[in-house]
Amino acid sequence: MSDKFLKFDNVKDMPLHYKPAHEIRRMIDNKELSAAELKQHIKDRISAVEPKLKAFLRFSKEAAIDNSDKNNFWNNIPVTLKDNIMTAGEITTAGSKILSNYTAVYDATVTKKLRESGAFIVGKANLDEFAMGSSTENSAFEKTANPWDVQYVPGGSSGGSAVAVASGMSYMSLGSDTGGSIRQPASFCGICGLKPTYGRVSRYGLIAYASSLDQIGPFTRDAVDMAYAMEAISGHDNNDSTSSAMPVDNYVEKVKNGIDVSKLKIGVPEEFFGGDGIDPEVLKCVENAIETYKKLGAKIVKISLPHTKYAIPVYYLVATAEASSNLARFDGIRYGYRAKDYTNLKTLYQKTRDEGFGPEVKRRIILGTYGLSSGYYDAYYKNAQKARTKMTEDFVNAFKNVDIILTPTSPTIPFKFGEKIDDPVTMYKSDIFTISVNLASIPGMSIPCGFVKNLPVGLQILGNYFEESKIIVAANEFQKQTDYHKTFPNL
Repeated sequence: MSDKFLKFDNVKDMPLHYKPAHEIRRMIDNKELSAAELKQHIKDRISAVEPKLKAFLRFSKEAAIDNSDKNNFWNNIPVTLKDNIMTAGEITTAGSKILSNYTAVYDATVTKKLRESGAFIVGKANLDEFAMGSSTENSAFEKTANPWDVQYVPGGSSGGSAVAVASGMSYMSLGSDTGGSIRQPASFCGICGLKPTYGRVSRYGLIAYASSLDQIGPFTRDAVDMAYAMEAISGHDNNDSTSSAMPVDNYVEKVKNGIDVSKLKIGVPEEFFGGDGIDPEVLKCVENAIETYKKLGAKIVKISLPHTKYAIPVYYLVATAEASSNLARFDGIRYGYRAKDYTNLKTLYQKTRDEGFGPEVKRRIILGTYGLSSGYYDAYYKNAQKARTKMTEDFVNAFKNVDIILTPTSPTIPFKFGEKIDDPVTMYKSDIFTISVNLASIPGMSIPCGFVKNLPVGLQILGNYFEESKIIVAANEFQKQTDYHKTFPNL
């Protein structure tokens, strides 16, 4: 075992900051640990590792110990929010200079739910500007480092949220996933990350990037914590017109009850296993994970998702088109940054956006505006939406024959800072295995399944609409057989 790893067979042997949230809950309930001791420990942990990782943009103003509901699982447990999720009375920037002075006037629904649960919100995590990126190098404020090796990126755009959990500065964090921005950093940081079904978790209070793709979801240490996290944030919200009224599963009960893996039919799509894009060592880790399920008796079924090859062009037409519309509201008039030297309204708009937006945001606004422009709408955006429908149909047909689908989360292990930042097309390809999930609106979860060159590898588990519980239970069965989720970076 590398000296970069800390590995524990028993949860009781783990240092306090690396224990899963369900063990912390047990310790508090049994009076083995007080809320004050826990918060002081996390404060000390942050002081020790945050300077080298830079996961946070700011820390929460709230410091009081809230015992409003001692029976709530998350009461007094430290959690983190991505800084594109509104927190009333606090700066919320979306990682952009254009919102550097913006104070949120209301709580996002997920923020409200966590506050009502008594969770201790540690702070706001760094991200790629407006959630546009795969490495957290596009933040206007700082670059977040991977806790397994600080020369490497943590993934993006929710890199700060992933690092907060992976490094022991929080027990759960929330990110947003538009094309893989929860699952990819979860893979790069060796933790669990779930993108729920579109509509399962309210988007009210999430600063929009691409509204038909964005979804809030959690990062956790293991699948059991994921069940508790999803119970805390899921459900219908009248403030979100896209929020689903479908009943919320009892995720925790289903994880505790488990599943007979021998009754699972697992799909393995040929389009995700081959070609020049995937690292052979990453592929081997994922194949070993599939073999673990096979040894437990699961039936492995080869399937095809033929329209996957269109995922990247379709995503970057749809997402950038929606971004060009959503980001038009940032004009220097109503809120956020305003340029100082301007002569008329037009130059105010131009200078504010030129000075306030970073290069990746500008690139995507230009691409989206072009795709929606007269003469190009039918050729690009309209055809992309048609292809999106075909990709959705691929998944609908696949889930008629299988319970879950297994794929790699990312085609590679984490890459070094600067390695892809000047090559946007190569950077975009790092999301090739996650993008189609957002386009089809289905749920997907990344869990750790191995290491290559001392860096984590993620396994992606996909499920049918609103079947997050099936994904989480399947992940938990895998984690009963493996110890990747009990292995931590030695900081």
